[in-house]
Amino acid sequence: MYILYILRTNGPTRFGALKPKVEGISTRVLTERLRMLEGAGLVYWEYEPTVPPQVTYGLTERMKDLGEVLDRLDAIAQHWYEQDRTEIDSAS
Repeated sequence: MYILYILRTNGPTRFGALKPKVEGISTRVLTERLRMLEGAGLVYWEYEPTVPPQVTYGLTERMKDLGEVLDRLDAIAQHWYEQDRTEIDSAS
């Protein structure tokens, strides 16, 4: 989900720029996740045979259809975060 969120908020992103934004993930695991998302029809990739090669990832139209769902999940997560902070502050 976080990879999709980053691609949605940043637009098409080269692999080298995407990796630091997804903290705590190895290159191998990020590559596997991107291939899985591509297989599901949610992410596309473009290869440019430059030196060094450039691979850019972006969201497909299918994934763009789910944008409102991601926005709602983000709003819920932020709401829960604020609730948890309020409860912790109240208990202190």
